[in-house]
Amino acid sequence: MAALFDLPSPVGLLGGSVSLIGGHGTAIAWAPRFAEDYGITSAMEIGVASATFGLILASLMGGPIAKFLITRYDLKPAHREPQDVGLSEQQRATGIGHLDFLDAILAIHISIILGWILNESVEQAGLKLPLFVTCLFAGILLTNLRPKSFPRITGTAWPTRKPAMALIADISLGTFLAMSLMSMQLWTLVELAGPIFTMLGAQFALAVLVNLFIVFPAMGRSYDAAVVSAGFGGISLGSTPTAMANMAAVAQRYGASHLAFIIVPLVCAFFIDLVNALLIPFFLSHFG
Repeated sequence: MAALFDLPSPVGLLGGSVSLIGGHGTAIAWAPRFAEDYGITSAMEIGVASATFGLILASLMGGPIAKFLITRYDLKPAHREPQDVGLSEQQRATGIGHLDFLDAILAIHISIILGWILNESVEQAGLKLPLFVTCLFAGILLTNLRPKSFPRITGTAWPTRKPAMALIADISLGTFLAMSLMSMQLWTLVELAGPIFTMLGAQFALAVLVNLFIVFPAMGRSYDAAVVSAGFGGISLGSTPTAMANMAAVAQRYGASHLAFIIVPLVCAFFIDLVNALLIPFFLSHFG
C-alpha cells in the first residue's frame, strides 16, 4: 500500500505491524530507528496516528462482528457465569465496599511487583519484553497457581472475578482509550492523510475477513469463538485494552466467556509481542 503512493517501504511497516499490532508503545519505541536509519522524519507522528486511528477502528469492529456471529448462528454461553470484566446490573445495585476496592488494588500491586522482578530477570537473560507483559504473566501465575487455602494479610480470598476488580478494569480501559484519543495531533500529518487512511482501510477490510473466515471457524464456531472474534477485532488494529473492552461489552450483553478472557490476553499481550519483535527487524532488513 505504501508503494502505491511512492512512499518508502518502512512507512508501510509503520502503518502496519509496528503501530496496529504493537500499539502506541511499540510505535514510539521504534520511531527513532525509522527516523535515523531510513530518513523518515515524521516516523513518530505516523506511528502514533496509525495506532490511534487503529484503536478507533478496532473499537468499531469487535462488537458488531460478535453480534453478527451470535445472531446468525444463535450462539449462547454454555453456562451462566460471573463477569470477568465489567459489572452486571445486580452487582451495580449491591455496590462495592472500600475494603473490597483496596483489596483488589493490593492484589494488582503484588502482581506488578512480581512482574517487575520477572522482567528484570528476563532482561538479564538477554530477552527484552515490555513491562506490562511480565506483570500480566505474574498475575496469571498468582491467580492460577496460588492455593485457595493460602493465607492473606487482608483475611479475604484472592480477588479473582470480584466486582471490585471488574470496576478497576472498567476504569482502566476507559482511561487508556481517553488518553490515546486526547493525544492526537492530526495537523502534523495533513500531507500523509490519504496514504494513512488508505492503509488503515485496507487493513480494516483484511482484518474483518480474517476474523470471519479464519478466527471464528478455527475457534470452533461457538459462543466462546464469537467473543474471541470480538477480541481479535480489538487486537488486529488496536491493542490489548481495546480487545478487552470489546470482549467486555459483548460479555455484559450476552454472557461471560472465561475461555476468551484467558486466550486473548495471553495471545495479545504476550505471544504477539514476542512475534512482533522478530517480524519488525525481519521486514526492515528484507524490504527496508
